[in-house]
Amino acid sequence: MGKHLVVIGGTAAGMSAASKAKRVKPEIEVSVFERTGFVTYGACGLPYYIGDIVKTEDELSDFTPDELIEKRNISTYIHHEVTKIDPAKKTLEVHDLRKKECFSVSYDYLVIATGASPIIPNISNIHASGVFFLRTVEDGIAIKSAIQEEKTEKALIVGGGFIGLEMAEQLSLLGLEVTVIEALPRLLPFLDEEYSNAVKQVLEENNVHLCTGTVVSEILADGDKVVGVKTSDGATFETDLAIISIGVKPNSSIAQNAGLKTGVKSAIIVDEYMQTSDDSIWAAGDCVQTFNLITKRPVYVPLGTTANKQGKIAGGNIAGDMSTFKGVLASQITKVFNLYIASTGLTIEQAKEAGYEVEEAKIIKMDKASYYPGGKDNHIKLIFDKRSGRLFGAQAIGSESIAGRINLLATAITAGMTVTELSELDLVYAPSVAPVYDPILIAANQAKKKVVSL
Repeated sequence: MGKHLVVIGGTAAGMSAASKAKRVKPEIEVSVFERTGFVTYGACGLPYYIGDIVKTEDELSDFTPDELIEKRNISTYIHHEVTKIDPAKKTLEVHDLRKKECFSVSYDYLVIATGASPIIPNISNIHASGVFFLRTVEDGIAIKSAIQEEKTEKALIVGGGFIGLEMAEQLSLLGLEVTVIEALPRLLPFLDEEYSNAVKQVLEENNVHLCTGTVVSEILADGDKVVGVKTSDGATFETDLAIISIGVKPNSSIAQNAGLKTGVKSAIIVDEYMQTSDDSIWAAGDCVQTFNLITKRPVYVPLGTTANKQGKIAGGNIAGDMSTFKGVLASQITKVFNLYIASTGLTIEQAKEAGYEVEEAKIIKMDKASYYPGGKDNHIKLIFDKRSGRLFGAQAIGSESIAGRINLLATAITAGMTVTELSELDLVYAPSVAPVYDPILIAANQAKKKVVSL
């Protein structure tokens, strides 16, 4: 009889693990249990589904459960929640949420890909009607329905991270009056302050109201329906709808209850092969602790790109195709109206905290030749070792071309390049796509001037 791989979680990490294992070892039996009603969906697309750029929820998913069994021979069960792992017996307790019945499943290999859950603040009326958290397709459907079916004119977003700002953009474009409340003194504090202020400016130019440096202390409700919020400084804001987006926490309790080791923010500890402290159990995605590529220190970085890679590695290793995870740079990008915002690697504060002597260099350069119409400024900041010039991090805001440039800088950091080596790259030039001296080369040459050993 063939070996049985069970995967808990049917999104990025879980389905990557299932698919990779099946490709490498077709004879392995694979079962996936997913608590929600959707699998293989991109959660990062949810703001654009709510904003009606993506018209239907089905467009967010690559496969249905029926297609997975038909095309990949992966048995996939939606609305099934795994409630307990017994590592000694190698069994799981599964709850069929629709039939409201439980059953047991045995496994030879197990992948935990339970993802993360929104952080829910402990304040009054947090679960009032009209208060939402955005993590699953069902969350997106509920928010979209509330906007379309109810008299929603005002929306309030608690949290000014990437998801919160993407939601602010989409709701504003739908014609709602939008307010963002952020507890920290400024938006996206990992960014250079000048860049953070540029984000603030573009939001205000698009009629998004901002309130920073204050915490929502109470949800105001009329009966069970949200009507506003109150902040710690005593201010009140009226709203028809509130979205709480203050971060996520790993769904690791099922692993902890099974005796598996956990670490940063209670995320599941895995080795470079994505194996947990139990040699029959692997874990991947937003539920696991990973490590920084530069410092090698443990970190918790829940990103879709990371989840897909880790799932693929876990599935491949289970099937005998040994590979290792190399760490993360926390590379990320978003768009807020016409401004693209990206970063990779360490901030200057993180680099200093890790014990490096660091410097930074900032430049502003057009993304096309100065005489070619349509060019826009790219703002680029490099963080690097003061003595060796080794590149540690980069940040950028500007046009759509920022995506390609931050990807190149992530590649340079991964390769251990110095700013001198970066300045010597043979990059493309054409007036319509890049100036003769690319913004990256300009930034690298400015950085070279600050390296002590040169």
